[in-house]
Amino acid sequence: MKKIGILFGQENTFPQAFVDRVNQKTGGNGIMAEFVKIGQVEQAVPTDYAVIIDRISQDVPFYRAYLKNAALGGTAVINNPFWWSADEKFFNNALAVQLGVPVPKTLLLPSKERPTDTSHNSFRNLEWTNWDEAFAKIGFPAYMKPHSGGGWKSVYKLDNIHDFHRAYDETGQLVMLLQEAVDFTDYFRCYCIGGKEVLIMPYEPRNQPHLRYDTEMKTTGAAGKKLLATMKDYVLKLNQGLGYDFNTVEFAVRDGIPLAIDFGNPAPDADVHSVGQQNFEWVVEAAANLAISRAKAQKPGQDNLTWGTFVRNGAGGAAAPAKKAPAAAAKKAPAKKATEAKPE
Repeated sequence: MKKIGILFGQENTFPQAFVDRVNQKTGGNGIMAEFVKIGQVEQAVPTDYAVIIDRISQDVPFYRAYLKNAALGGTAVINNPFWWSADEKFFNNALAVQLGVPVPKTLLLPSKERPTDTSHNSFRNLEWTNWDEAFAKIGFPAYMKPHSGGGWKSVYKLDNIHDFHRAYDETGQLVMLLQEAVDFTDYFRCYCIGGKEVLIMPYEPRNQPHLRYDTEMKTTGAAGKKLLATMKDYVLKLNQGLGYDFNTVEFAVRDGIPLAIDFGNPAPDADVHSVGQQNFEWVVEAAANLAISRAKAQKPGQDNLTWGTFVRNGAGGAAAPAKKAPAAAAKKAPAKKATEAKPE
């Protein structure tokens, strides 16, 4: 019997629905699903799980270490805990540009305060930041947010230089991104499961969490069909490049061009009370199908993780193709018909 486990924290609706769906589909015929049970964790000792869906290790370092050890023993962990440990927003944006996916203009900023146990000598290679050049490059309004992390923590909306310096003074040792704000006419959140299945959902980030999916797509007709096809293409490129099995990508649409705003969500919201019943049904079914297929393909003692094309090309000695996002991605739509994107 191959076991599929789900490792989770405070969420309630998705884990039980996922387990029930897997067991319903397999009927106990060689594959079954359950909540992960963790006892004593010993180095290099395999787990009992062929597959583990990880929904919580981003917040619990103990779980991350457990999952890496499990992967070493042959467990197919969704998502790859080694890549997720290395993942961060600034790199993701840079890779998106190489993949030909438009993203907002973004700069990486040194931390306001020096990291603990460093001195000015630790930064002798760092030239002083020319703020005037930075502001001219990004413009206002803008957002400042941590280069790694999520959950809307330490995200600042900046309307002018004064806002920037006030916010920057509060960031301490955090490494931040300075990113242009995007005036959007449409906004979407897209599930991607298994690097193949895509669900595009109209989304309104300015609404209360339980109402963010309570909106409709504004672009219609041939333009709407083209937009949907483009977003699906971008979602697949990003998730295959990064190697995520279970992720969401958010797009803000400006001048008909979808800009990827946030696409590193490897434990994305899947609660029925926020995503809605129809979207919930889709993600439960897709996740169950993925887990079952990965369990069938899993080989004990071998590497059963998903590695993105960036890593695979590097390991194989092939450089990733350098591409630039379309020049039109830098345009700004007229503000009078737009709503501001709030990147996570």
